[in-house]
Amino acid sequence: MNVWIDLTNSPHVLVMRPVIENLRARGHEVQVTARDFAQTLGLCERFGIEHTAIGHHRGEGLAAKAGGLAARSLALARWAKRRPTGRRFDLAVGHGSNDITVAAALLRIPCATTFDYEWATVQHNVNCRLAQAVVVPAAIPPERLYRYGARGKIHFYEGLKEEYYLADFEPDPRVPEELGLDPARPIAVVRTPPEVSLYHRFENGLFAAVLERLRGEQAVVLPRTEQQRSQLQRTGGLIVPDHAIDAQSLIFYADLVVSAGGTMNREAVALGTPVLTVFEGRLGAVDARLIAQERLRRLRRAPDIELVKRPPAGGPAAARVRRDPAVLVDLLLSPTRI
Repeated sequence: MNVWIDLTNSPHVLVMRPVIENLRARGHEVQVTARDFAQTLGLCERFGIEHTAIGHHRGEGLAAKAGGLAARSLALARWAKRRPTGRRFDLAVGHGSNDITVAAALLRIPCATTFDYEWATVQHNVNCRLAQAVVVPAAIPPERLYRYGARGKIHFYEGLKEEYYLADFEPDPRVPEELGLDPARPIAVVRTPPEVSLYHRFENGLFAAVLERLRGEQAVVLPRTEQQRSQLQRTGGLIVPDHAIDAQSLIFYADLVVSAGGTMNREAVALGTPVLTVFEGRLGAVDARLIAQERLRRLRRAPDIELVKRPPAGGPAAARVRRDPAVLVDLLLSPTRI
């Protein structure tokens, strides 16, 4: 079978890496396209994922996003149709990628979409209506997806997507040293807000207060865009890597993670690192469950942050939940069995 996977944002590279490996191990051919946004291309290179770079992020406004969707979807369709080598695709797969879903619909290619945050209304109204399979965590009530056109298409998996793609993860102890971190002092990892996301279209004042609270500490801030990186580097007092790093190893050895997004929160949960969320959008079912289980905590005030050394990394790892990525692959392949 010939499978096409599209990557539009940094976390999608992590999610799809074991999926790509599993598909190829089963004897399937896999072709990957990727959008130039955040660290997507850099992570593809770091993980050795061969890809064709197509398109870039067009901006934050609705008009810019609509134009970007149309332009990149057409570019993907042209690429898929005119490839000089390889046969027609049997399946298209994306993690929240509207572009591949639209392109697949134009080319009449069966498509599977996956995500774990149910309130990205614009994204899901496109993907759930056009895709033949919608693969999501079991924590999400199915009725929340019906209004997007997902009824009859939903396939659930247990746990967190991070427990699947981190199943074979072993931390690299060199990463903290490469960033000049002192392991004897507390280490914080901070992830910036998804400012260009439609579901998070406002400034996060709490996040700004978090940066002030951690300024001068061993706080590594991981920006999403070059604009964020430049702004953070100008402020000083924070450690801002100038390239894509092994964030998962950094999280494993950190004493605290504070994130205004979702994926890094759940990576910390999966790796046993204490984590605070400052996400100000509508809370999704996955994070709501983690908060109820006290595996994730909401931060209300920056002064409440306690940055202290925790027991040596390795203890929490023993309790890690490692799930088989083959389960996700089977669900994503479901449109080919219709």
